[in-house]
Amino acid sequence: MNKGPSMLERLFDIGIHLILVVLVVATLYPLLYVVFASFSDAGQLVAHKGILYKSLGFSLEAYKGVMKNPGILIGYRNTLFIVVFGILVNILMTALGAYVLSRKNVIWNKAFMLIIVFTMFFHGGLIPLYLVVKNVGLLDSLWATIIPFAIGTFNLIIMRTAFMSVPDSLEESAKIDGANHFTILFKIIIPLSMPVIAVMILYYAVDKWNAWFYASVFIKSRDLFPLQLVLREILISNSTDGMSVGADAGDRHQIGETIKYATIIVATVPVLCIYPFVQRYFVKGVMVGSLKG
Repeated sequence: MNKGPSMLERLFDIGIHLILVVLVVATLYPLLYVVFASFSDAGQLVAHKGILYKSLGFSLEAYKGVMKNPGILIGYRNTLFIVVFGILVNILMTALGAYVLSRKNVIWNKAFMLIIVFTMFFHGGLIPLYLVVKNVGLLDSLWATIIPFAIGTFNLIIMRTAFMSVPDSLEESAKIDGANHFTILFKIIIPLSMPVIAVMILYYAVDKWNAWFYASVFIKSRDLFPLQLVLREILISNSTDGMSVGADAGDRHQIGETIKYATIIVATVPVLCIYPFVQRYFVKGVMVGSLKG
């Protein structure tokens, strides 16, 4: 006769669930706070103290102010360019590198892997990178945020491990039929590794969407600023006057506070909308990429 869980096990389960609930609240509340604040009346929000659990006097003025800022639309355009072409370059270069490193008959395969892994822990630094970008003519260009970061070492290792899990018999049969390496990669390896490819797209997309540091280093023209640089300027430099035109001088500070929250939402929502569609591949893809090393 099977005995039910003991009192100690029940208490342990309750404790784990309570910890998880606390972690969910700690993670979710900042996002909800920003959402509620963005839809709140500026005056009531500035006067409010303590926990915010609903919008204070529902208002869309902050979003109207955000739409008045031409930098937001320009930032969206530049960020979409970086994300779309960045993902294409990243996936292509990572797949090519992972395919070569996953082949067993490649000379000095392990040596190449050691050199590549070495770059995860040691790199030349910002100044040499800046000089390289400048000397190849990419300075003050959107490509400066794409080409120098064509391959992520960690992502390359995950994709290489996934490619190694594809049975050798498929490659051998393809070679017998006259397939070359490009045919094997694009018609056999990649279709069988789509969960990992989906995870790589998610990783690279989030990285490109949120990237701002290297853009601030390499890009000086304001019409090339990605969205995150525009957001940084609004949040840190407090440059919201252009979005609160028409308001009294005393109200601009209050409206500026809600505009900051609205800008955060505008910059975050696209990623939150895309994530659920690739989330189902996430666990499977990471597990496939970690089964064999």
